[in-house]
Amino acid sequence: MATLIEAQGLRKRFGKTTALDGASFKVETGRIVGLIGPNGAGKTTALKAVLGLARCEGSLKVLGLDPYHDRDQLMERVSFIADVAVLPRWLKVQQAIDFVAGVHPRFRPDRCQTFLERTAIKRTSRVRELSKGMITQLHLALVMAIDAQLLVLDEPTLGLDILSRKQFYDSLLSDYMDADKTILVTTHQVEEIENILTDLLFIDRGRIVLDLPMEEIPVQYAQLLVSPGGVDAARALRPLSERQVLGRSVFLYEHADQKALAALGEVRQPSVADLFVAKLQGGAA
Repeated sequence: MATLIEAQGLRKRFGKTTALDGASFKVETGRIVGLIGPNGAGKTTALKAVLGLARCEGSLKVLGLDPYHDRDQLMERVSFIADVAVLPRWLKVQQAIDFVAGVHPRFRPDRCQTFLERTAIKRTSRVRELSKGMITQLHLALVMAIDAQLLVLDEPTLGLDILSRKQFYDSLLSDYMDADKTILVTTHQVEEIENILTDLLFIDRGRIVLDLPMEEIPVQYAQLLVSPGGVDAARALRPLSERQVLGRSVFLYEHADQKALAALGEVRQPSVADLFVAKLQGGAA
């Protein structure tokens, strides 16, 4: 697979605050990558760097281009959905479609119409007549209808109810994603995107603390549920994290002996959320 994004040693400071502290990562073509981190971890700064909106120290190539200096070329091949959709309230839906069609050479009105047909949005409606969720749906339809090689999503379903969020991700897979496209997504609703991700990037305090394909999670990590009698033996195996759930201790391990764990209790594959918490707790420790 070709490398779509290659970042080496990205650093960015805002006054005394370090937003990126030597972050390095790669994103390959045809992947769906989740960039996960707590508030203030550097996610937004990393996305801005990829989109050419922030100049950073270090080396960064996106589609073979310098995103800051070659941003005009880059934006012809990249699409971006921000966490806040800002559309003029007086604008009609059809006017929004016509505008994007007139300014972006890769915009496909037929694809936009397909997305909108799954909503209650009318082409004659003005933005001020739409609910918050419908405005977000319109924004998503406009941006997802751009035939881009890289789609960057920053909290893309913010403001949508659970049904609309599910429909969005279903559309992402069935109507947008193919082997030539790549998606980089940030979200706090990790559980909702876990089943569509191919790769994980965990960022904390400006550093990448995990860069892993999803299929490697059960190979490298394991979660163990033990009764009180097995706690000391489980702790002796040096877990990344420990927590209590309904009277049982839950441990998460990295590169542990699966047979040794199975002898102490129930072994499970950790969720992305559990792995995220464990890695950050370990980093804090």
